Amino acid sequence: MENSNLFMSYLRVTQHMSQQFRNHFGRMDLTFPQAMVLTVLGEEGPVPISALAERTGSANSTVSGIVDRLEKLGLAKRQRSETDRRVIYVSATNKYADLRDKAAADVHSYFSSLMDSMAPEDRELVATALQKLDHALSQVEDKP
Repeated sequence: MENSNLFMSYLRVTQHMSQQFRNHFGRMDLTFPQAMVLTVLGEEGPVPISALAERTGSANSTVSGIVDRLEKLGLAKRQRSETDRRVIYVSATNKYADLRDKAAADVHSYFSSLMDSMAPEDRELVATALQKLDHALSQVEDKP
């Protein structure tokens, strides 16, 4: 397969997956950016807004607005650092943990059913190809 066709296939797959995740998070009244922020908070625990912005590829002001909305929903909270009062940490709440557990099951179920619809040898090909793509992308990102 030539690179342009491969690239178009990649774009279509990512578009399909993004749409599924947007639909899924929309049912929970979350936007995709809110879900991204919550995912980072759920994985990393309390983090400064600047680190949260870096991990999500967003500006500090954008993340701050997202955190405002998540606080109103009771899914995130801010807390000043005890050692440096200028630093504000953001963490997920227990309400988010409950929502995350349900969401993880739903997303996992969707992906599992998608993979189960494929022949075993095709599942293995997809898994191997995604691992190789992930590795290649990581190597490119790690270069100075």
